Amino acid sequence: MMSQSYYTQELLAKINVYDGKFLTPFQRNKLLKYLQGGLQREYRRRIEIMLLADMDKSQAYICETIGCSQEMARYWMAIARSGMAHKWHERPVGRPKIVNEEYLESLKELVSNSPSHYGYSFKSWTALWLSRHLAKELGIEISARHVNRLLKNMGISTRKRAEIDNIKSENNQDKKK
Repeated sequence: MMSQSYYTQELLAKINVYDGKFLTPFQRNKLLKYLQGGLQREYRRRIEIMLLADMDKSQAYICETIGCSQEMARYWMAIARSGMAHKWHERPVGRPKIVNEEYLESLKELVSNSPSHYGYSFKSWTALWLSRHLAKELGIEISARHVNRLLKNMGISTRKRAEIDNIKSENNQDKKK
C-alpha cells in the first residue's frame, strides 16, 4: 500500500490527463479539488475510490492500493457509476446509529415505571430486560451494555437508590483503609 500523500499526488497527476469513464469533467474537477484539501481519511478514501473507478481500475486494484474493504470499494464505485459522486460527503462516516429518539423516550418511560406495569414478575429493571422489552416493542436490538451506556448518558440508573448508597459507602471504606 502506497503512502497517502504519495498516492494522492500520483492520482492527481494521472487523472488530469485521463478522460473518465463515469464522472463528468465537472464532478472529476470538484472531487480533485476536495482531495487536495484537508479531509478526514475516510472521506479522502471515498474520493480516491471514485476517481480510480472513473479511471476504470478494478475493485481488487482499488482495495489493494487504498487499503480499503471490498464492500467499501464496491459501494463507492457504484456511487461513481450512478452519477452521484457529488454526494460523497452526505453519507456520514461510521456505522449508522440504530437508536433513535423513539427508542430513548421508550427507555426513559420503562425505567420510570415498574416492570410489573408491563406484565413482568420481577421488581426492578435490568439492562438486559430493558433491551429485550424494547427489542420486542420497537424491533431495535441492542446489547444490555449499550442500554447501560444510554442510561448513563441520560443520568438514569436501573439500580435502586439504597443499592447505590451501599456501593458508595463500601468504596469510601475501602479508600480509608
